[in-house]
Amino acid sequence: MVLNRKKIIFPLLHVLVWLILISMPYLLSQGQNVDSPVVPKVLISTWVPLFSYAIIFYSNYLIFIDRFFFNKKTLLFFVINIVLITVLVWSNHELKDYLIQLIIPGDNPPRRPPRTIFWYLDFLGSIVPLAFSIALKTTEKWMKTEAMQKETMNVRLQSEIQHLKYQLQPHFFFNALNTIYSMVDHHPESAKKTIHSLGKLMRYLLYDTETEKVPLQKEIDFMTQYIELMKLRFSDKIKITYSFPEVVPNIKIVPLLFITLIENTFKHGVTASTSSDLSFNLELKETHLTFTATNPNTPKNNSDKSGSGIGLENLKKRLQLLYPNQHHFDYKVEDGIFTAILTLEI
Repeated sequence: MVLNRKKIIFPLLHVLVWLILISMPYLLSQGQNVDSPVVPKVLISTWVPLFSYAIIFYSNYLIFIDRFFFNKKTLLFFVINIVLITVLVWSNHELKDYLIQLIIPGDNPPRRPPRTIFWYLDFLGSIVPLAFSIALKTTEKWMKTEAMQKETMNVRLQSEIQHLKYQLQPHFFFNALNTIYSMVDHHPESAKKTIHSLGKLMRYLLYDTETEKVPLQKEIDFMTQYIELMKLRFSDKIKITYSFPEVVPNIKIVPLLFITLIENTFKHGVTASTSSDLSFNLELKETHLTFTATNPNTPKNNSDKSGSGIGLENLKKRLQLLYPNQHHFDYKVEDGIFTAILTLEI
């Protein structure tokens, strides 16, 4: 649609510019005595050069610049233009004299400077459409190159985002299976319900997150179901609290950003020997959305591969790609409590 619009607008702009240039001498001559020979002389002296300027402009704009100037055949390009301009300047003078004698027979031109001066001035004047065609064509090429680079970068960006999302899905699925595995022997009925809940979660992962952005309400529902699923896995020593907005405005965000922090909290904040308090909080303030996750800081030992760091690195990359200069992500450890804060501009 945009391309078709450009194909229509650009020719119309060219036609409009030439109509203005052609009509300007006629409009300026209004009010002069129609019987005066000055008016046709002015029109002839203006319209004939304009015709040659159009030849210079479009021959370069449509042919010579692409074929020679952009192909680094600069010398040949300027030689062709010098020859073209010289021929057109000579033709202009001959044509103007012929037309004036044809329209105003017997007209004797007043005494004027040598013709070589006018040749020199016309030659310099003919450089203007040449320079303008080069400037316009170069600008168009630059804009086209910029558009192609943006399109290439966008394709690469989408590919990388898709790769990161596919990396996240099995990572999430692996953690969920660990939860179900721990329940099968002791709580088989709960394990069945958990599998059903996992099916809903995976349906969201596989289908709903295929769009660039999802409604915030869907993302909140997904996080709530995941937290409730994880609650089934842990004993009463683990206290899990969360606070999400009950009334959510109609806004959309990139999916699966906050879930990484929730997973990270369960991985690093839970141990079998001690009690833990995990909390998740989502706040919406005007144009900012802030998610906070806290847990006891319990670093994993070398034999525990569950804390491989894939999740946070994935999150950082996605934020850089999807919210450049529109996010703030920070985490810290104070008094043995790990806190991660992610703020998005919506």
